[in-house]
Order: sequence, then structure tokens, then C-alpha cells
Amino acid sequence: MSAQMLFLATLIVLSSSLQSHAVEYTVTNNAGNTTGGARFSSEIGIPYSRRTLTAATSFIWRVFHQNAPGDRKSVQKVSLFIETMDGVAYESNNEIHVSATYLGGFSGDVKGEFTGVLYHEMTHVWQWNGDGEAPGGLIEGITDFVRLRSGYVPGHWVGPGPGR
Repeated sequence: MSAQMLFLATLIVLSSSLQSHAVEYTVTNNAGNTTGGARFSSEIGIPYSRRTLTAATSFIWRVFHQNAPGDRKSVQKVSLFIETMDGVAYESNNEIHVSATYLGGFSGDVKGEFTGVLYHEMTHVWQWNGDGEAPGGLIEGITDFVRLRSGYVPGHWVGPGPGR
């Protein structure tokens, strides 16, 4: 009986330690009545967005070699908002804002483009930035590297050259 109790106690401890490192992902479409908001709902959706945020997090941790929770930034919640705004997307304080205007006007595989944008913006969530002192070009270069490694490369990026 004591072996069973020890096993049960071990499971409880492991379960609670794993849950303390879980990240909550929320997705809100604030542009539901717009062309981009409707396109988000019909071609992408909230469940896919949550799965992509989770997959991007795991991928980024692997790329950054952040295998232990102590290696990572302490983030309990990441919120994604689809909004009517200019530009493509931005991240601030663990909130990702994606432009419904951009999604509505995008020609091509909007789901693939959206996924690439999320990998880029999720990298901002998880990357260290030297307390805001790292050069912007370095920060953006790292996020683009992660997007490239993920395979969600936008069509307008230049491919490999002849190496001259």
C-alpha cells in the first residue's frame, strides 16, 4: 500500500508542477462584422488560433533551447485580438494584435500567412530583449529567423541566391 501512496503523491506533485508552467491562451475577434473579421471566423477560427499559439510556443522554446521552465520568461497568459487597425500585427505585454484589415485584403493562403504572423509575434512574447536595450534590428531578425525556421515563409521574402 505504501508504494501506491508514494506513486500517487508523485503524480500529484508532477501534475501541479506541470500546471504551474502552463500558459493560458485567449483569442478574441473584435472585428467580427468586418470583411477581415468574417474571414478570420470562416477560414481560420478561434480553435485553430489557440492550437497555433500552443504549437508556436513549443517550437520557439525548442529553437531557443529553453528546455526547462527556469530558462523561459514567466508568462502565464497570452491574448490574441483580431482588430480593425492599420499594419499587420504587433505584440505588447503578452498581447498580440492582428489586423482584420490585413486579413481581409490578403490574397492567397490567409491561414498560412496568419500562422506565420503568429509565429513571428509569439517570438516577441518569448524572446529576451536585454531590458529593452537590444537593437530593434536584432529583435526583428530573431523573430524573422524563427518564422523562417517554422516553414511559414511569406511569399514576398526573397529566396536563396546564388551566393555571390
